[in-house]
Amino acid sequence: MASATSMTFVIALYIFMLAAFTGYVVISRVPSILHTPLMSGSNFIHGIVVVGALNALFNATTLPEQIIGFVGVFLGAGNVMGGYVVTDRMLAMFRPSQKAEPQKPEPTKQGQP
Repeated sequence: MASATSMTFVIALYIFMLAAFTGYVVISRVPSILHTPLMSGSNFIHGIVVVGALNALFNATTLPEQIIGFVGVFLGAGNVMGGYVVTDRMLAMFRPSQKAEPQKPEPTKQGQP
């Protein structure tokens, strides 16, 4: 039984390391001008993190599990909110600026200078 548990840990560690390496390689090849749109476009992934944290929170039976679930929901929701704030600021850069209209001179009455 102990060998199955240790083998499961090794497999989980292998998958984590492979995912971290793949993420690093993919992100490092993205041009720097695309980093903000790429990250703001991945807000749905953060939503999935919140769903997973809610699942962990609702299935928690002990106080430490509930605390970890709450922290996960809190941080995930903050990450989603931050992603949308960054997206809004990024899109604001591409909006046309609102220039003030030049004031029209007031018409003068005829006969007066």
